[in-house]
Amino acid sequence: MRRVIRVLLGVLLVLGLSVAGFIGLNWAPDRPVEELKARWAPAPSQFIELMGMQVHLRDEGPRDDAEPLLLLHGTSASLHTWEGWVTDLKRTRRVISVDLPGFGLTGPFPDGDYRIAHYTAFLDALLDRLQVPPVVVAGNSFGGQLAWELAVARPARVSRLILVDAAGYPRQSSSVPIGFRLAQVPALAPLMARLLPRRMIESSVRNVYGDPTRVTDELVERYYQLTLRAGNRQALVARFQQAPAGASQELIRQVRQPTLILWGGRDGLIAPANAERFKADIAGSRLVIFEQLGHVPQEEDPALTLPVVQGFLAE
Repeated sequence: MRRVIRVLLGVLLVLGLSVAGFIGLNWAPDRPVEELKARWAPAPSQFIELMGMQVHLRDEGPRDDAEPLLLLHGTSASLHTWEGWVTDLKRTRRVISVDLPGFGLTGPFPDGDYRIAHYTAFLDALLDRLQVPPVVVAGNSFGGQLAWELAVARPARVSRLILVDAAGYPRQSSSVPIGFRLAQVPALAPLMARLLPRRMIESSVRNVYGDPTRVTDELVERYYQLTLRAGNRQALVARFQQAPAGASQELIRQVRQPTLILWGGRDGLIAPANAERFKADIAGSRLVIFEQLGHVPQEEDPALTLPVVQGFLAE
């Protein structure tokens, strides 16, 4: 019996040391936004006071553009996801990219409200603040849903739409990043608020690329550090709870703006079948599928995807 007890105590000791080692290696408390600005908000980044937040955005290109672009990123991403497009577009177009509340350097909504209507009100206030004419709204994933929701709720604000692997219908996922899966388990929220394995972030980013070899250490570091921005992890949990996929899909048929739909053929998070549904439900829309790309085609291969966008803008 004593030998059995000694063995059990040894096992518990090893297990305890393993857990302690895991926690020690992956302990990652929130980081203040001021610590992150130097690296992730160089010029032309700016911060504006809006709805009780310091909103991180970039407003680039000629100010006399009669039809500016507004770019909206997806869940757990940031305005940086559009950099490949912006580099070329800003030469001739006014391009506004923004860190949506709950993500990037903007951080959480002060009132904790992550319903779609609250995001629509935020975008409405942002466009009021910037005093822009009707905009072309391009959105990826969750940002794509915000784009078409804004087009329906505030049609005078939106001249055209570019939906990039957009949310809106039940996702029919074949592969979901581990970070998203864990964020949808409320019981894990206290643990996730203090631990963040970098390897988990790398796995999640690789998961949404059609070609995971395109994922660089710099890219993983960006997603990792911006996830640590104070309040973002709690906001992600709240966003999943308050804005479930497919909740307002019946509104998609109300979109009247000219619409370009772009999709990655290897998107395992929001299946390409959703692209066909958008095309069927939005009258006159055009669909282009990039067979080798994943869920974030604008980030994965801007050189391939941008010419299609430029052709649409030139029409």
